[in-house]
Amino acid sequence: MKYTKALNLQRGRRKNRVRKRVQGNSAKPRLSVFRSNKHLYCQLIDDENGLTLASASTRDKDLASQIKYGGNCDAAKLVGQSIAEKAKSAGIDQACFDRGSYKFHGRVAELAGQRGEAARHRRGHHKVEVGQARRGPEGREAVVEVEGAVAV
Repeated sequence: MKYTKALNLQRGRRKNRVRKRVQGNSAKPRLSVFRSNKHLYCQLIDDENGLTLASASTRDKDLASQIKYGGNCDAAKLVGQSIAEKAKSAGIDQACFDRGSYKFHGRVAELAGQRGEAARHRRGHHKVEVGQARRGPEGREAVVEVEGAVAV
């Protein structure tokens, strides 16, 4: 029991450490990620107004037919493509990636990478210029500014 409590405390600290640096607004919302063992959820959040602008998950009806199991990197790629399309249709050009208490590794990295990949293919470019990138002790947080596309 003590071990579980300690892990939850560490997760909470990591989440707060990341969240205090990443704030979303209507022009550049926060892309929040939640992962469970079976599924992956993400949403674009406007923190100033307290609104969810777009969301995607492995449980969405349009993705459920394409995904055999929602807890792997292949599913994360499809969710990343889906949230990029929804953000583009909502008129969102850029977002701040909020990894929460998770490492920027595996499914979380695939989701962020796929959003960037979808943005590159829409513009016809294979190279994306980084507008602002920070690397801290918590992991990788990067923001890429791309005209007319969503990228991380």
